[in-house]
Amino acid sequence: MKKSTIWILGIIMGLSFVSLLYLQVSYIEEMIKMRREQFDESVKRSLSSAANSLELAEAATYLQKEMSSGYKKRTSSVGNLNTSDTPGMIQVHQQMVRTGNGFALRIRIGGSLFGDSVRKSLSETNDDLRQEFYGRFKQKRDLVNDVALKLLHRASDKSLEERVNFKTLDECIKTELANNGIDIPYHFTVQTNDGREVYRCPDYEEAGSEHVIPQVLFQNDPPAKRGWVQIHFPTLNDYIYSSVKFMIPSLIFTFVLLVTFIFTLYQIFRQKKLTEIKNDFINNMTHEFKTPISTISLAAQMLKDPAVGKSPQMFQHISGVINDETKRLRFQVEKVLQMSMFERQKATLKMKEVDANELIAGVIHTFALKVEKYNGRITSDLSALDPLIFVDEMHFTNVIFNLMDNAVKYKRPEEDLLLNVRTWNEGNKLCISIEDNGIGIKKENLKKIFDKFYRVHTGNLHDVKGFGLGLAYVKKIIQDHKGTIRAESELGVGTKFIIVLPLLKN
Repeated sequence: MKKSTIWILGIIMGLSFVSLLYLQVSYIEEMIKMRREQFDESVKRSLSSAANSLELAEAATYLQKEMSSGYKKRTSSVGNLNTSDTPGMIQVHQQMVRTGNGFALRIRIGGSLFGDSVRKSLSETNDDLRQEFYGRFKQKRDLVNDVALKLLHRASDKSLEERVNFKTLDECIKTELANNGIDIPYHFTVQTNDGREVYRCPDYEEAGSEHVIPQVLFQNDPPAKRGWVQIHFPTLNDYIYSSVKFMIPSLIFTFVLLVTFIFTLYQIFRQKKLTEIKNDFINNMTHEFKTPISTISLAAQMLKDPAVGKSPQMFQHISGVINDETKRLRFQVEKVLQMSMFERQKATLKMKEVDANELIAGVIHTFALKVEKYNGRITSDLSALDPLIFVDEMHFTNVIFNLMDNAVKYKRPEEDLLLNVRTWNEGNKLCISIEDNGIGIKKENLKKIFDKFYRVHTGNLHDVKGFGLGLAYVKKIIQDHKGTIRAESELGVGTKFIIVLPLLKN
């Protein structure tokens, strides 16, 4: 699959996941907003009902009190008008009696009886009763009107502390909230219109202004004398979010899928890069193998010539060529092993006891020809008193060889290469340092040089070949041997690699 195709598919899938995640978040936000609006409406409706109940309770109490006192005054006044002792008044007695034809009204005035013959029909009697009821109704209506006028003029003159029973208000709020399906804790205060607080519930806790819902008390009072109840809910956020928590798992799963997709895409590009590197490596290796194989083959044919055997110098020269080309082949094979190891992510180590001083001396002797080719030289100070370590000889040799080879690759063109190799002991550890006078490494690049496929930018230096696996291989092998490696470098001065390994006795 082409790289552009992978990018197109990745972008489409990535945008799809991001859009899905955005839609889910937007849907949750909209649900929370709608739920909060519904909650606010329910609370306002509950507070309005509680305020109305409080106002009706005050009106009923005041009405009962005023009607009771007003009725007594009116009754005593009417009673005085019906007494026979009132001057100028004539005593009138009315009596309804049942007869065979209906009802008869007997009227006695001043002790005289106006006729037993005075009779009234049933309809006339109903009219009289209706008139009497209407008179009583007018009396009550006038009394209620008087009480209402007094309530409007007098009740608002009282303070909120006198007018509001805060316990009753609390019970009304609790009941109305329960009727609207709200059963979470709440706190409230009662304030005057000018902001003076007259009551606060015992367990009140401060809340942000966005949680407080106000409601006016006694709406019929003058605006300057109205009171306010302000309520807030400490657990409002938990209550709101609990209603949308069923969406949280889907949001989490979508996010996990997005992360998994990104990781998968990263692995695809990584594997594609590995495949490209492997293909390039195989192509390069094929060409690299052709030259030493043909050279060795030609040298072997020359050794069959009897004349060569008669010339020790020619025989030594051909033997040296065969030896050099064999080493070149071995180096190419080691690169194949490095590539294979990174594909398996695990190195197969054949551990054995090794004298580090002897092994490093052998690598220096082999590598000396390559250094001398660049007019360089190798100095060594193998002064470790206890050089015995437990390592894989082949891989450890490759580690030393790769570090020396890096020194050759990144030498300064205007300077002769100078390579210094040392060994020494620190406690129960063996320390090995390989130092050169090359181009050096910037400080910001030092932490990355052991990363796989990372190569330090070398400016106009284009003759350095490689795939960024050498130092990654070195670090992995050292770590597999329970050792450490670090680099010290200064740009334009040189680089030093220091390896620390446990001794055999440990």
